[in-house]
Amino acid sequence: MTETWRDDLRPELEDCVDTYGVRGAKQTDVYKSITQEIESLRTAYDHDPDPAEDRPGAEAEEPLNEWPGALP
Repeated sequence: MTETWRDDLRPELEDCVDTYGVRGAKQTDVYKSITQEIESLRTAYDHDPDPAEDRPGAEAEEPLNEWPGALP
């Protein structure tokens, strides 16, 4: 992975803070909430490094054998 994602991160965070600021939130409150959410994500990652596997439907499904050559 290249480092270009880091170049995109700051503008995305600024946009997030601005969005909630326009909605009436204080900038410092948004920063605090973002920091708390990051800590929650870190804690969750420590307990389950791949939470995507826990989502319903994330299991690999067996392919259907309903193509014409598979039918008796």
